Amino acid sequence: MPLWLNFGVLDIPKTMRAVVYRGVNDLRVETVPVPRTGANELLVKVAVCGVCPTDIKKIQYGTVPPPRIFGHETAGTIVRVGPRLRGFKTGDRVALHHHVPCLKCHYCRHHAFAQCETYKRTGITSGFEPAGGGYAEYVRVMDFVLPGVVKIPARNTFEEGAMLEPVNTVLKAVKRLNLLRGDVVLVAGQGPIGLMFTRLLKLQGVKVIATDLIEPRLRLAKKFGAHWAVLANKLTATALPRLDAAVIAVPSDAAVKQALQLVRGAGQVLPFAHTKRGALSEIDLASVCLDEKDLIGSYSCDFTLQREVAQLVFSRKMDVRGLITHRFPLAETADAIKLAANPKPDSLKILTVQ
Repeated sequence: MPLWLNFGVLDIPKTMRAVVYRGVNDLRVETVPVPRTGANELLVKVAVCGVCPTDIKKIQYGTVPPPRIFGHETAGTIVRVGPRLRGFKTGDRVALHHHVPCLKCHYCRHHAFAQCETYKRTGITSGFEPAGGGYAEYVRVMDFVLPGVVKIPARNTFEEGAMLEPVNTVLKAVKRLNLLRGDVVLVAGQGPIGLMFTRLLKLQGVKVIATDLIEPRLRLAKKFGAHWAVLANKLTATALPRLDAAVIAVPSDAAVKQALQLVRGAGQVLPFAHTKRGALSEIDLASVCLDEKDLIGSYSCDFTLQREVAQLVFSRKMDVRGLITHRFPLAETADAIKLAANPKPDSLKILTVQ
């Protein structure tokens, strides 16, 4: 047990380091107050935070006003427990979810949790407007997201805990596809998200065709369970078995259009990386109407899958350790985000660690 845990609440400093978003591509390491917590809240000392493409886009395009402290794929150790809380104790190693739905509204009744107004509230912060807060030394966990706190088993690492959130988003998307064992699915893009799709689809008994432009990623895709691994620029309809579905894990309009052509009648196409609003694309609507092909969206997590995701990750059936290639200290978060935004052939999942 770390020595600082023996001192309990008294060992928590008044200030901490945090990486503060001050404008487009402007991240600064600053000293800010350690968040205060209420009677029904937790304070967590951050150990690991993953770099997520959604935060990258906010930073690069300035889609939200500063100042904010980003980072939401977070795991760490509880250092303060509100006096009214039960079920948690100082020293618990936990993974956090910054969004939790109400489970009562119209959207929740339709299992569209990401559209729930409660879900859209961010319940983890390190200061300023709540934005996840994982790029700081401590985070405050508000009461309405406590159901999203997952305890990390002793055999597992903080890094595995931090991967629960992205794995959840992928499993949610997989379950939106109407697939049968033996079906053939194209997964375009074998970055960390695409590789998660490849593995989770394999676990569903699906045959995966993995494509990418980087050959080392195709070799890794085979290890993650891909039946075929093909360079994307050499993908042709004649070289493929008939597709039942396609997952587009890259922000490519051309890939979506190609997938709509390649899937068989009644097939499904799921764009997973088209998160920038205002981008328009032409599609042949007859392929949807006459050929009964489905164009499906999936965004963020499904709270009801939380236990299943934890079981997959912590049992290592979905072994996320092989996805993590780079670790940066908190002070170098800007470099971590730059690498994640401009990946190299040897880079996949990027983490900040403390």
